[in-house]
Amino acid sequence: MSERREIRAGVSLSLSGRFRLQGHAALNGIRLWVEYARPHLPLRLTVYDDGSRADRLRKNILRLLTRDRMDLLLGPYSSGLTMAAAAITEAYGKVLWNHGGASDAIPEQGWRRLVTIVSPASDYFRSLPSLIRRRDSEIRRIRVLHGEAGTFGAEVARGVAEGANAAGFSEVRIEHSGLPISNSRSVAGDAGPGQAEALVGAGSFDYDVEIARKAVRTPHLTCLAVVAAGLRAFRKEAGESAEGVIGPSQWEPAVLNSAVAGPDSAWFASEYRKRFDDVPEYVAAQAFAVGVLFAECLRRAETLEDDQLFAAARELELTTFFGRFKLDPETGRQVGHRTVLVQWQDGEKAVIWPEARAGAELRYPLPASG
Repeated sequence: MSERREIRAGVSLSLSGRFRLQGHAALNGIRLWVEYARPHLPLRLTVYDDGSRADRLRKNILRLLTRDRMDLLLGPYSSGLTMAAAAITEAYGKVLWNHGGASDAIPEQGWRRLVTIVSPASDYFRSLPSLIRRRDSEIRRIRVLHGEAGTFGAEVARGVAEGANAAGFSEVRIEHSGLPISNSRSVAGDAGPGQAEALVGAGSFDYDVEIARKAVRTPHLTCLAVVAAGLRAFRKEAGESAEGVIGPSQWEPAVLNSAVAGPDSAWFASEYRKRFDDVPEYVAAQAFAVGVLFAECLRRAETLEDDQLFAAARELELTTFFGRFKLDPETGRQVGHRTVLVQWQDGEKAVIWPEARAGAELRYPLPASG
């Protein structure tokens, strides 16, 4: 490939609508990667807003493929939008570089042109039950409350249930409820005296915030975890209700990975702050890291042909600041990367798992409501 060949990179992101918070963070990560890579790769970035809507996303993807003729197509944020995009890119024989869709249903579709960097949803809280039991063997009951729309929440719940069964919980209950959550009783459950309980929430950002706000901090509700707690915006929205809540994170600056390709975590965190006057979180990190992986595949394939780029990705096993990357050769599922667990302690996120890299221990019980 000629060094002078301009590489047209395109993305449809949710810059408005329900996923706008994550969409803007992902765009920041992509823009920083473009600036980082441009001295070596002549990149030109095209961005469209899908408004967090599948119909607009589909129009954007078709436009990027047919009119703009993108060489590199980066995925949207959210599992539902990623699946909508992948159905089109698969039909066109184009690789979709997926940084924002974690649903287990994505690799289950059998698509052959999808490169996923993130851990699947079922792994988000899989380690939580064993962590809880090691900290407090008296907690024997765990409930999962998840939203009804889409597959993401159900897959998070399945991973919790499998982890809880392996950890020896005596009771695992999975319930679903859409917004609005009618009252605090539906969050608190019906555990009786002496029945210590852990509650996991898995839904949209607003869904998880509402669970935290309505969680009745009675003695039996010892541990609360929600997916949204992995983001700093959760603390802002939930206020004091965030204290003690556990969340999953695909990446945290405090968990250092020995990067073989691309910059290290310190560089990424520092440059992100300089460029955007903000602290980077995992949504931005995974968007930047998928660009690093594309560049590595391009280096190995020495061509922009999608078949050869995809073949390079399927054989690739390496570490970036985001963590390990390795795809299952049969399913395309991400098997190298691992999520971490964080807990809001004294108003800050603290890494509590994996324990070998944790900066803090799990705290419980939850603070009493006041």
